[in-house]
Amino acid sequence: MNATISLVNEGSPAHQAGLEKGDVLVEINGNPVRDVIDYMFHCRDSGLNLKVRRGGRSLAFRIKKKERTGPGIEFKPFKIKTCGNKCVFCFVDQLPKGMRKTLYLKDDDYRMSFLYGSYITLSKLLPAERKRIIEQRLRPLYVSVHTTNNDLRRKMLGNPGAPDILEEMKGLISHRIKVHTQIVLCQGLNDGDELLNTIKDLHKLYPYVASIAVVPVGLTRYGKGNVKPVGKSDAVKVIETVKQIRRRFRKRHGDPIVYLADEFYIKADLPFPSLKGYGDLPQLENGVGMVPLFLNSAKKLRLPKKMDARHVVVFTGAAFMPYLKELAERLRTIEGLTLDIIKVDNRFFGPSVTVAGLLTGKDILKAMVGRSKADCLLVPDVALKNGEDIFLDNVTLKDMEESLGMKVRAIEPTPEGLLKGITHECKWED
Repeated sequence: MNATISLVNEGSPAHQAGLEKGDVLVEINGNPVRDVIDYMFHCRDSGLNLKVRRGGRSLAFRIKKKERTGPGIEFKPFKIKTCGNKCVFCFVDQLPKGMRKTLYLKDDDYRMSFLYGSYITLSKLLPAERKRIIEQRLRPLYVSVHTTNNDLRRKMLGNPGAPDILEEMKGLISHRIKVHTQIVLCQGLNDGDELLNTIKDLHKLYPYVASIAVVPVGLTRYGKGNVKPVGKSDAVKVIETVKQIRRRFRKRHGDPIVYLADEFYIKADLPFPSLKGYGDLPQLENGVGMVPLFLNSAKKLRLPKKMDARHVVVFTGAAFMPYLKELAERLRTIEGLTLDIIKVDNRFFGPSVTVAGLLTGKDILKAMVGRSKADCLLVPDVALKNGEDIFLDNVTLKDMEESLGMKVRAIEPTPEGLLKGITHECKWED
C-alpha cells in the first residue's frame, strides 16, 4: 500500500510547502502512512512534518495548517480488497458481460466501509486489520449479516469457512466500534423465524449495533441461482413481522433499531412509517427512508408562482413513479412551466429491477423517443457513475443530448434538486 498524491490544491498549505502531484506520502510526524486513512488519522495537528518519496529521492516538508482545514492534498484510490464469498444473491454475479469494469468489482474492504459506507461481511478480516480498526477508531462500519445462524450464513455466502458473525462483531464492539448492519432478505432462506432470531441476536449488541436494515434481494434477468424474488404477500409478512418488534424496541430504547427498505412498502402497497419513525436516517443510502424523506421535503418545497416559458422532462423507474407524479402535479401549477414525467422500464436488467439508479442510458433513450418534445431533460444523478456523466452501459450525457436533440443535465434526486434543475439548469439561454 502507498499514498500517492493525485492533487495538490493551489494555494493550500501543501502547495505552498512545495508538495507535488505524484509524490508518495511516506510519513507524517514520524508515523508511517499506508493510505488516505492514515493521512486522515495523523494530520490532526496544526504542525506537520511530512516525508515523501519523489522519484528516487526522499524529501522532507514542514506544513503549518489552519485550524479545521486540511493540508490540501488528495490521493489516488487505494487497491481495494476483493470479496472471496460466492453469495447466492450476489448482484455482481448477475451482471452481463460488456459493462464498465468497475461494476464487476466485489469489495469486502473495511476501509471502503469506513470511508464510503460499503457493506462488508467480516469473513476475511485479518488480525492486523482488526487491530487497525480498533487503534484508529474506524467507526462506524457497515456489516452484512444476513443471518446469525452461522450454518445458514455460510450457505448464503457460499463460504464454508466464514467465521461466526456474532463473535466477529463482539470483538469489535468490545472496543466500542459502532456498526450498522444489513440483512438481505431471501424468501425461504433467512425470512420468517430466521429473520426474527437474527434481529433478536443483533439487538443484544445494541447500542453498538446502531441499526439493522432489512432489504429485499435484488435479482436481474441474468441471474442463474434459485433465489426467489420478494413478492407482495412476502413483503406484507415482513412488514407485519418487523412492526411488532420495532414497537417493542422503540418503547424500550426510544429507537426502533430495525428499519425496512422502502421497497417492502412499495411492493406491499402499504403506507410508509412517518419520517420520525426513521430516526436520524442511518440507512438512507441503503434505500431506507428515501421515499418518506422525499415526500416530506416535497411538502415543504416553496414554489415560484411563474417563470419564463420552458418545457422540461424528467424520468424515473417504475418503483418511484407514483411519488414523482405527486410532486409533478404541484410543479405544474407554476405558470410558464410544461413538465413531462416518463416512467422507464428496466429492459436491461429485467422487470424486477425498478429503481432509477439501475437504469441504463439505452433504456432511457428508448423510453424517451417520441414521448416528449421538451427542450431539457433532467437526469437523476443516481443513474450516473459517481462524479461522472456516464450511465451503467457507458452511454454519456453528451450521447443522450445528441440522440434526443435537447439539453440534458444531471440533478440531485430530491424535490429541491428537481426544482433547481427546472429553474436554473433548464433556463432559456439568450
